[in-house]
Amino acid sequence: MRKTARSPRSTRTRTAAGAALAATALLLGLAAAPSAQAEADGKHRAATLDELAQRSGRYFGSAVDNPELADTEYADLLGREFGTTTPGNTMKWEATEPQRGVFDFTGGDEVIDFARANGMKVRGHTLLWHNQLPGWLTEGTWTKDELRSILKNHITHVVKHYRGKVFAWDVANEIMNEDGTYRENIFYKTIGPGYIADALRWARAADPKVKLYLNDYNVDGLGAKSDAYYALIKQLKADRVPIDGFGLQGHLALQYGLPAGIKENLQRFADLGVDVAFTELDIRMQLPADPAKLAEQADWYGKVTSACLEVKRCVGITVWGYSDRHSWIPGVFEGEGAALPFDENLQHKPAYDAIRAALIAGAKKG
Repeated sequence: MRKTARSPRSTRTRTAAGAALAATALLLGLAAAPSAQAEADGKHRAATLDELAQRSGRYFGSAVDNPELADTEYADLLGREFGTTTPGNTMKWEATEPQRGVFDFTGGDEVIDFARANGMKVRGHTLLWHNQLPGWLTEGTWTKDELRSILKNHITHVVKHYRGKVFAWDVANEIMNEDGTYRENIFYKTIGPGYIADALRWARAADPKVKLYLNDYNVDGLGAKSDAYYALIKQLKADRVPIDGFGLQGHLALQYGLPAGIKENLQRFADLGVDVAFTELDIRMQLPADPAKLAEQADWYGKVTSACLEVKRCVGITVWGYSDRHSWIPGVFEGEGAALPFDENLQHKPAYDAIRAALIAGAKKG
């Protein structure tokens, strides 16, 4: 989804004030000179990643988990640098429907409120996933019709609550195995593969305007898993099932090599008539970090950003948290980390500079 040009909240306020002064000056027959503050802004404030992405009609965002919002230094930078955010956990099923038919949108609403206060848009994540499901759902015994009813009710309530508040939904998350077969989650085993089309149709009925995505990891380049999604989306389109986009998570690791054919993979999905986006990008390394690893990481961030900019329907990039201060990587991959463009002290790393350079180059190409 293309994002209209927008600056951080404080800049917008100053710009509006400057415009009002200029208009008054014109009415009085005076020359409307730029304000000193506007001149200072123009000379000293570098464009943010999102502002650079906007020059090519894209967005640049960062995920956030609710406890991170209490870190005011972190939250302030998040609000200034990025144009979109994705709730890391608080729109998932265990958070939004902890008891059957009892919904709790407190956590998701907090992220929505933060985003609105900072002029950001929100990606919804996620309506169904095999993880972070409530016990009442996973421990129950359901017939096909019962589980379809439960899934429909969940999707309908969540999507209607956030209608007009999110611009996209990861409707179905991580539904394929590495070999391209369907993951045998509770929905597949009980309902069959038709649950994917059902979920997309129910989401569209609940919000006709929101963009609907499938989302997964290890699909960045050409391979069995991305082939399976290509075939699935092609079939969904043929069956007139509403599908607007494919999200490539982009959880990469230096020790495994950069996936081959990223641009070609993006383009083939775009050729199906759907948007593509990097939805959870991070590039981890084996610790400790050193200059060589950071340089390689920067090169990868630049290449991923450039690949997106070279595909017209690649609409944006979201890093999965922007700073190593709050990264999920060390807690999941022992001995790995340093995966993000900012370090623990919220200082730019070479990766940040590489992303900026790629965005600037992409804007110049048009």
